[in-house]
Amino acid sequence: MASREKFGGRAAVILALAGSAIGLGNIWRFPYLVGMNGGAAFIVIYIGFVLLLSIPIFLAESIIGRSSGTNCRAAIGRLVPGRAGRWFGLLMVFTPLWIVSYYSVVGGWSLDFLVKACKLEFTTVAPELVKGTFGTFISSIWTPVLCHLVFLAITVGIVAFGVKSGIERFSKVSIPILFVLILVIAGYSVSLPGAGEGIYYLTHPDFSKVTVQTFVNALGQAFYSLSLGMGIIITYSSYVSKDENLLVSAVGTSVSDLLFAYIAGFAILPAVFAAGIAPGTGPGLVFDTLPYIFSSMAGQMPVASAIAAILFFAAILVAALTSSVSLIEVGVAYLTESKGLSRAAACLVLFFACGLVGALSSLSFGPLSGIRIFGGGLFDFADSFASNVLLVMGGLLCVVLVGWVMPLRTLFAEFTNRGTLGKNIRLFPIFYFLIRYVAPIGILALVAASILL
Repeated sequence: MASREKFGGRAAVILALAGSAIGLGNIWRFPYLVGMNGGAAFIVIYIGFVLLLSIPIFLAESIIGRSSGTNCRAAIGRLVPGRAGRWFGLLMVFTPLWIVSYYSVVGGWSLDFLVKACKLEFTTVAPELVKGTFGTFISSIWTPVLCHLVFLAITVGIVAFGVKSGIERFSKVSIPILFVLILVIAGYSVSLPGAGEGIYYLTHPDFSKVTVQTFVNALGQAFYSLSLGMGIIITYSSYVSKDENLLVSAVGTSVSDLLFAYIAGFAILPAVFAAGIAPGTGPGLVFDTLPYIFSSMAGQMPVASAIAAILFFAAILVAALTSSVSLIEVGVAYLTESKGLSRAAACLVLFFACGLVGALSSLSFGPLSGIRIFGGGLFDFADSFASNVLLVMGGLLCVVLVGWVMPLRTLFAEFTNRGTLGKNIRLFPIFYFLIRYVAPIGILALVAASILL
């Protein structure tokens, strides 16, 4: 087999991993979860999960990936021989493809709304007319499906160029741009009249509103946002050089993700409060509420509102692409290395497969809205099944494999770069304790709590 591509250095590694983590989970998902779960109290719990569970699990997946130097399915198969290993490996390949099928639907929404923002549709009409834009759009048939397919085509087009020419180059350009965009939007949001209440909401925890569901949602967001349990970290880490410090990459990625999510909260929630809208609106907060806000502000600040709308939806589109690229790459790596397909052919296969499944999710807001699974539509089922089942199963599998199955000498060698990293050697007992006991017990406890709710 031809030698595999590698990322070109630590900066490329962190940017690529940050690209997989920083996405719609930060801009679309994080703000509405903060709004639905008590504001800053949710953020404190979320940070705690990142430190105690997410970073160790991130490291566990990184170790599996780099030690194997192969695709996700084969990496799991090496740790778990026989049929069980094959099925566990396929689960880790299936999960990101399941996610990208409906994730690209949301990516399609961002593409359409960016076009609308550029055409000034949110800032030249009355707020009352703008307010129903999102509902009208997603309930139609062809336009949302077409946008979903265009977004997916852009994704596979980037991945088709390969690890260095496609993923790495895209990450080096997109992540800095994304940070600049979200900072500009946050600056605009906090400057709005009445934004002070939103800033207070993000900085003053109210633990009286915390419930068991808050903890479950915070853990789910920690998994979703950092791409845990999806096979992405395993796949990307298989492209990481043996000389790179996995602990530095894990902490760098996690800090970047946390920082971006918090800034995204300041980009959205102060503007929501400024417009007098309840923060717990739910998943439609970004696409249903923000255009209304831009339209409301256009009377006093027409130019600023128009620019803010364009920048905001441009940021959502770029964020969606950084994550969708990593989701597709898991399947591409599997098809090219285990099934012998060319990268272009693998991208084409996944485009049609994920495009078809995603079309069903898109249509669940319109013609297929009558189909209900566990009380929700097809899109809602796809999202909840991924967040509450697939990601948790994948994360638990990884910590058990690293903490209880992988030979200790292999684990130590990967964590310390074969004993050459003195600081990592001193930290290894802490990591080993967290991954062997704290992470699996914490995951199982919250799964049990979510079942009993």
